[in-house]
Amino acid sequence: MTTTAQLADELLDLMCTLTPLGATVYGVPGYDHLLADHRAESHEAARARAVDIADRARSRPDDDDPVTRAVVIQQAGAIVDQIDARGVEYTITDSFFAPAGELLSILPMTVLSGPESERAYLDRLAAVPDFLRRVGERQVAGAAAGRTPVRHLVDAAVAHVDRYLAADEDPLAPPTGSRAFTAERDRLLADVVRPAFAAYRDVVAGIEGRPEDRAGLRWLPDGEALYAALVRVNTTTDRTPAELHQTGLDVMESLARKYAELGERVFGTSDVAEVFERMRTDESLRWRTEDELITAARDAVTRAEEAAPRWFGRLPEQRCRVEPVPAADAPGAPIAYYAPPSLDGLRPGTYYANTHRVEERFRYQAEAIAFHEAVPGHHFQITLAQQATGLPVLRRVAQVTAYLEGWGLYTERLADEMGLYSDDVARLGMLVLDSLRAGRLVVDTGLHAHGWSRQQAVDYLSANTPLALVEIENEVDRYIAAPGQALAYMVGRLEILRVRAAAREALGDRFDIRAFHDLVLAGGPLPLAVLDEVVTDWVRSQG
Repeated sequence: MTTTAQLADELLDLMCTLTPLGATVYGVPGYDHLLADHRAESHEAARARAVDIADRARSRPDDDDPVTRAVVIQQAGAIVDQIDARGVEYTITDSFFAPAGELLSILPMTVLSGPESERAYLDRLAAVPDFLRRVGERQVAGAAAGRTPVRHLVDAAVAHVDRYLAADEDPLAPPTGSRAFTAERDRLLADVVRPAFAAYRDVVAGIEGRPEDRAGLRWLPDGEALYAALVRVNTTTDRTPAELHQTGLDVMESLARKYAELGERVFGTSDVAEVFERMRTDESLRWRTEDELITAARDAVTRAEEAAPRWFGRLPEQRCRVEPVPAADAPGAPIAYYAPPSLDGLRPGTYYANTHRVEERFRYQAEAIAFHEAVPGHHFQITLAQQATGLPVLRRVAQVTAYLEGWGLYTERLADEMGLYSDDVARLGMLVLDSLRAGRLVVDTGLHAHGWSRQQAVDYLSANTPLALVEIENEVDRYIAAPGQALAYMVGRLEILRVRAAAREALGDRFDIRAFHDLVLAGGPLPLAVLDEVVTDWVRSQG
């Protein structure tokens, strides 16, 4: 009988075959020459393989690795749900959530380490025309079946490709490599890759997208089922869109009281609308230069690194880099994001802060975002998982969004316990991000389950958060392009807080926050129900 560890390896191979760029980002070897095959028949074959792996995992008797077994079942089910959601057909946008955008954003992260990796990179460049042709064919077919993208996001994707084609230096050209590699790379980029992007641009530009007042999945055929699948993937729960919508409204209401308290201390007013207005309009709260933003992010990360040993028993072996989002990607990129280190250690974990239209962005968010994306957030979680060499590789790189983003959001509040925020203005930034994540529950479900227009979503966040309009519009476009993904943050954070509170109540004075954090991070990304079981077993083991 196949062991649980072997099933985990089988599933890892399937995941990496489906998303080879992701395999490269995490440093899983053997896939660096591949690009995803988005043909419908390939997805159906992958779906059947995922179902088979999950069935074999369920049929196994209880063994000595029930956690890995549970992860295999959940991750295989997530593959089935994602394929059933048919996202490749209607996801056309100017960010890494879309297939073409992923190529432009992720491929430049490749680190070359010698002739084998150079050959693999050239193979990938040579495969770009087939990749884009198949994606374009799938998207044209999807639109013909009524699964249309949103028109203004199609326009943004076209503009993204245009920026790529107009760039003086090709961002898909790694800066290092042998002379022979460089010559072949430049030939492929000029004669193969760039013409393929130009052809893809023309294909998607001709797709008739749906208008902004029908931005959500509800307006597509079987939209309710499509969205339900993505809600399961991203929350690892059976909670309904209606339940999640109400949770967001409840959390948002509780945050208003905290805005009033901090607003009184910072601005001398407890009127939330006035606090928001001051946060939006006070020029002293905006960045002046790109360097100023990046310096503040680096300072916050350094401060967190110095405090971490008092809150974590295990620490990452590598420090986190902080860099600006590449200029070609910045207009469509989120406010910040983290690129994980590779398993082989060749590429360090990097926190990317968006400096696009920097004078319209607010300084009070910088610290909370850095704690979430870098230290002690994603950098700690992902790096420590990679260092857990005793786990199957699947457990170290599993894409459990509710755990990953729940941890990131949890650490924004943990940073306040750690004394990391420099002042009450920075704590207002913590509240801003809290209200954004609560707003995501409301807006994501509003768009995709309740039929909200894009403007309704923008208006809700404008009324309930002090974010700049440029950030609100980017956020809403992200929710439109990646249905359900934004739900993971608050759902995951609330569950981590719940299991922490339960453990503290059960253990009393014996509760050790360092041991709790080490436990939560030691097992790699876990579905939320599995995390609950792991913490419950740990509490029992404390006697």
